[in-house]
Amino acid sequence: MKRVAIITSSDTGYRGEREDLSGPVIREIVEEAGYDTVLMEVLPDDREMLSKRMAEIADSGAAELILTTGGTGFSQRDVMPEATEDIIERRVPGIPEAMRAYSMTITKRAMLSRATAGIRKGTLIINLPGSPKAVRESLEYIIDALGHGIEILTGEASNCARK
Repeated sequence: MKRVAIITSSDTGYRGEREDLSGPVIREIVEEAGYDTVLMEVLPDDREMLSKRMAEIADSGAAELILTTGGTGFSQRDVMPEATEDIIERRVPGIPEAMRAYSMTITKRAMLSRATAGIRKGTLIINLPGSPKAVRESLEYIIDALGHGIEILTGEASNCARK
């Protein structure tokens, strides 16, 4: 079973002033798709703290997938893409491109997302939007393809060619 870690980036959520609604949506979708949620955390919008935590998860091999929510907008405190870029070894631009393209069919505001994705060791890291509605739309759109990508990443599958 593939393991997923979920990180919500939110100053107010970290301080307990706001309930995390997006993390539970991610958990629902990934568990329905057969993933095991091994970690759910709410962290402040702090670039160093976010990057350090994602690196710890990837470096320890605790999860094959890290899904983040929040921190991908234009606010001065929105630093999740930068925190992700700080620690990834290889970029995976197709995933956020696909999410934005799909989301643009729903709202033009999707073009404002700064989400990124990449690989560190054997872990795929993907930034999702902050709103529960946008999380659901984006994750449901990409979830089926992620399984095969993770199998290639971890060596469970060796080829993308279809028979």
